[in-house]
Amino acid sequence: MKLPKSISNWISITGFIISVNSFILILVSFIQDLFTEHPNPYTGIFTYIILPAIMVIGLLMIPIGMYINRRKTHDPDKLWPVLDMNVPRQRQKLVVVSVFIFLFLIVSAVGSYEAFTYTESVDFCGRLCHKVMEPEYVTYAHSPHARVACVECHVGEGAGWYVKSKLSGLYQVYSVMFHKYPQPIETPIQNLRPARETCERCHWPQKFYARKLRTQRSYITDSLNTEFNYSLLMRVGPNYSAMGLIEGIHWHINSDIRIEYIASTKDRETIPWVKYTNLKTGDVQIFHDTDNMLDQKAIDTLQHRVMDCMDCHNRPSHAYKSPMVFVNNAMISGEIPKELPYIKKVAMNVLKGPFTDKDSAITYIRDSIINFYRMDLPLVFSSQRPLIDQAITGILKEFSLNVFPFMRASSKNYLNHIGHLESDGCFRCHSDRHKSDKGKAISKDCDLCHTIIAQGPTGKIQYSTVDNLMEFQHPIDIKDNWKTYFCTECHRELYP
Repeated sequence: MKLPKSISNWISITGFIISVNSFILILVSFIQDLFTEHPNPYTGIFTYIILPAIMVIGLLMIPIGMYINRRKTHDPDKLWPVLDMNVPRQRQKLVVVSVFIFLFLIVSAVGSYEAFTYTESVDFCGRLCHKVMEPEYVTYAHSPHARVACVECHVGEGAGWYVKSKLSGLYQVYSVMFHKYPQPIETPIQNLRPARETCERCHWPQKFYARKLRTQRSYITDSLNTEFNYSLLMRVGPNYSAMGLIEGIHWHINSDIRIEYIASTKDRETIPWVKYTNLKTGDVQIFHDTDNMLDQKAIDTLQHRVMDCMDCHNRPSHAYKSPMVFVNNAMISGEIPKELPYIKKVAMNVLKGPFTDKDSAITYIRDSIINFYRMDLPLVFSSQRPLIDQAITGILKEFSLNVFPFMRASSKNYLNHIGHLESDGCFRCHSDRHKSDKGKAISKDCDLCHTIIAQGPTGKIQYSTVDNLMEFQHPIDIKDNWKTYFCTECHRELYP
């Protein structure tokens, strides 16, 4: 079959060359992607998005060139070819064109599906914009949700939220290309899909949990890195799971109760107004922070948010551990040798920062630790150099997983509301300052959430029975100050 003469023009020929080369590159990239264990994230965007778009442009250039050529060489009244199915040659052309279109539609369908799958992948979300998304991707990869795809939480099911996410993604691409993104990226994310439509697909409120035992160990900043232990009975739910959500921490999401609040700051760290509604009895109580009262105009105009899972579990997949936490964990696991004198104190000092970039931070941390032992403890430096090197390796590893200077991402800027050490967390409402008109306060009593059943340094641990209360003992003697101050007033000073 001869090609029509109108195809002999530079536009059509150029389009043909572009489309053929694009198809070959797509085929090669697709085969390479199939046989590569860890493909480059940029390969996917070229294979399934950029190259197919170029190929389609090339294919469109062919008929456009033919039309322009026919317009120049034919009668203006006979620009379009006449199709006569009685002519064998025209029937042959129609069959060939139909087969080509059919194959092209199949390839396009497969390519579109692959493009959809790729844009929903973890690689696309986390690795494509490496510098910007590195903190989120690294913390996600080391989280309990590391095997849950990003879109399962950020998009969920349904076409509506898929379209919203792609429209939002266009602005994000623009922000990355033209460096319009904030450092750090602001949280909480506004207009996030409700937790009941994403989180509760796996963690549904009807699945009740009874109390849970939690043990933790920390190290004091003395020469011996003294170990201090706690065993806490967390009152996640009631004594017996069959009792449902009548008490315990998860009482806040009881279907018979609605908790609303007003945050006076964008990051929801300051909550001066709380409303409790019992949906069964109709009882309503409003609590005001007596140290931070809102006027009626603010109450009427500021957003009223109904409390859900994300108000406490705000870092479920992107938790940035504080130096206090990740150094303790590394010492427990043995990555940082606890037998090295003063290593906890040295680590906490050098991790204070601030750091402007990762390379200079790594150099500063390494040099500071070496100089401390060389200058202040020369005998330790000469006799225990392998332990010092091991400690540096362990500290730098944990630092790289939790602190990202370029994006200013760390536990300081991304607070975790679980507990009350890294942020005010529970104490945002449970402060003893939030009181109703009748004088009832939202209690700050520690035993509402947990009971201490063991505490103390290793070898001198004090024990209690499950039902008996044991008063908290701070690892360092601060007398009764822990009763009146928030934990963050001291602990936040340690964060980079």
